[in-house]
Amino acid sequence: MPLLTDSAVTLAGMRVATRLGTVLSLIGALIATAVAMGLIAACLALPALGAAGQATNGSIKIFNDMPGSFAMNPLAQQSKILAADGSVLATPFSQNRIVVPYDKISQNMKNAQVAIEDERFFEHGAIDPRGLTRAIVSNIFSNGTQGASTLTQQYVKIALQNQALNAGNTKGAQEAVSRTGMEGYVRKLQQLKYAVTMEQKYTKPQILDGYLNLVPYGGNIYGVEAAALSYFGVHASQLNLQQSAMMAGIVNEPGVLNPFMNPKGVLARRNVVLGKMYQQKMISRKQLIAAQNSPLGLHPTEASSNSCANSKYPYFCYYVISWLETQPALGKSPRERLATLQSGGLTIKTSFSPKLADVINKQIRAKVPQGNSADVQSAGVIVQPGTGLVLASGQNTTYSNTGGDFNTAVNFNIPGSLGGGSAGFQIGSTQKLFAVITALEHGYTPDSLLTVPPYDAMSPGSTSRTYDAHAFTHQDFPGACGLGQGEDWNLPNDVPEPAAGSKMTLSDATAQSINTIFASLVSKLGACNVLKTTTKLGVRMGNGSTIEAVPSSIVLGTSDVAPVDVANAYATIASGGIYCPPRPVVSITDGNGKQLKLAGTACKRVLTKKVAAETTQVLESVLTNPAGTTNGDVLLDGGRRPAAGKTGTNDNAANIWFAGYTPQMATAVWVGHEKNTAPMKNITLAGTFYKGYVFGGQLAAPIWEGIMNAALEGQPIKYFMLPDGTTPTTAPSTTSSSSSSSYTYVPPSTTAPPSSTSSSVPTHEPTTTHSPPPGRTHTGPPKHHVG
Repeated sequence: MPLLTDSAVTLAGMRVATRLGTVLSLIGALIATAVAMGLIAACLALPALGAAGQATNGSIKIFNDMPGSFAMNPLAQQSKILAADGSVLATPFSQNRIVVPYDKISQNMKNAQVAIEDERFFEHGAIDPRGLTRAIVSNIFSNGTQGASTLTQQYVKIALQNQALNAGNTKGAQEAVSRTGMEGYVRKLQQLKYAVTMEQKYTKPQILDGYLNLVPYGGNIYGVEAAALSYFGVHASQLNLQQSAMMAGIVNEPGVLNPFMNPKGVLARRNVVLGKMYQQKMISRKQLIAAQNSPLGLHPTEASSNSCANSKYPYFCYYVISWLETQPALGKSPRERLATLQSGGLTIKTSFSPKLADVINKQIRAKVPQGNSADVQSAGVIVQPGTGLVLASGQNTTYSNTGGDFNTAVNFNIPGSLGGGSAGFQIGSTQKLFAVITALEHGYTPDSLLTVPPYDAMSPGSTSRTYDAHAFTHQDFPGACGLGQGEDWNLPNDVPEPAAGSKMTLSDATAQSINTIFASLVSKLGACNVLKTTTKLGVRMGNGSTIEAVPSSIVLGTSDVAPVDVANAYATIASGGIYCPPRPVVSITDGNGKQLKLAGTACKRVLTKKVAAETTQVLESVLTNPAGTTNGDVLLDGGRRPAAGKTGTNDNAANIWFAGYTPQMATAVWVGHEKNTAPMKNITLAGTFYKGYVFGGQLAAPIWEGIMNAALEGQPIKYFMLPDGTTPTTAPSTTSSSSSSSYTYVPPSTTAPPSSTSSSVPTHEPTTTHSPPPGRTHTGPPKHHVG
């Protein structure tokens, strides 16, 4: 026998001391628990421990005084964001977990986990006397440390750790699994007390089901269902023998046993589990050999697919999440609501149609390709009238945080106030809708005659030294929404300009988008009244504030607005005057199947049916009037399907628009530069050269036409409600002499609005004119804010 050196003796003594410390800890825990339950005789026959009696009594009192209530709280699990067709847009989670009931878990999985973690789980209570005895003996006579925790005790420990992590308590999570020192011993006693309570309160299948749904299976994967899908692409109910054994083996060291990073270690551990199952007569020798000789057989699915960034439709997906952060039913603050989304097992059904989104993206990119040399971006969005539900959106960019003209995380369609990040864009003459509505509310009709103001000033930036604009002053726009003292606003029209002093109907002025007529009209109506109309139809700037209270914004749309708010305003007309806040979510159901209340979705009537119907009649002329900004070329179903809308072009054609609708849907299309105000002039897009400045009727309107024709294909043709409240089932006759809208023409002598309707509305149009100097010609810079 070799001699032992002093150092060897010292080391051996340390090992013995360590093993004895572990053993005493185990014995102390057992005594305290067993005595407290009055079950010492039933657990096992211990040697005489009389000398330890007084010390043990103290532990018993501590044990008895500890809280024992322990509930199997709902586990954090992934939520699902679903498209309207039921397809999954994303599965947000903090822990990738999908809770499944006991009968939806393969028996192979149940057997494998019990075999490797607690083979007598169905035979003992909270404590396994045989397992504890084995651990004591093993720890005395070996260099290792063998635990004696039962599966129930493990559940308690991991559940406490999980609760601490969910509460952001990292220290508490570490303490839940700590075994060192007196505090560790006390925590162990507390966990034993909880385990005793669990065994009394729940059945073995309930505990095992809770365990299998709780424990980590590597990475950010928790519970058997998420693990089965992540590793093998199957449900937990479909797991075969070798798959179950692999997953059961990971639980012991999920940070080390990664099937992708450590396949050899995982394979060896899997085969250990299979051996255990064979020893416990759960499988035959033939099954053992076959399973041990099989490969891991991984068929992974990306766990990161939960992220909106990895969704096929990331812009809309992030819009949904931002909207959910406004919902009080999910928590008191945006942070709490996001935590609920990531852990509450919610099912969020959205209004999003992938089919319509594909239509938008196809039509936009056909006219404005991604990566075009002109650096022009485009976006479109569809809203359902009468609900505010956003059906689809698209843009000619790729979702990315890396930056670049066609790589962006900004959702052009959704304002920053709703999480889209868009600051909005100047909407140009699509703003004229609100002057039309206000005029009709004040007694005007679609055929009311309006007069072209005189040309008595030069347009801004003009070099021709000719009078091609009308000078509006503080007298025209007084008050809070007007011009300052001494401030002039020289406003031109587009080419060809109507003759000064000539008259045209409200419908024709809208179809041709005559700037000076609309500025004069707003002057008579009161700019603040038009601003109120704009606001009550939900139009706001991208930052959520009211549009600027200045004439250029109120008349000609110089404030930045996101496409969804424009589309929703036009949807309000399509619905007959019912405004509904835009939203992407139809319903939210919690993990227990309870439907949660949605906030901010209430609809309200903001216009009379008559005003809404007359507004539609005016806007129909934009599409059908050959002299209008679309040249009468934008037609749905070859002109068989009624539609209404308005073009928009802002200063120097940096942003162009078309917003329009049918009874079924409203769509807004924007084209322009995201990051600058450079004009779109002499550019080539998709092989088409646009000479001069590009207008809304040239590019945005054809995109809108393509989207609407494709989106409405196969749907029944529906007709707009008439001012008398009836809705025709066949095409109504067109009797107006001033446009192709379906209203009855009223002779000019009776078209002026009655004086009794509003003190701010004149009973007749002024007839005084100011002719430009002789020889006037139209040259110089492009006209501003044209249709």
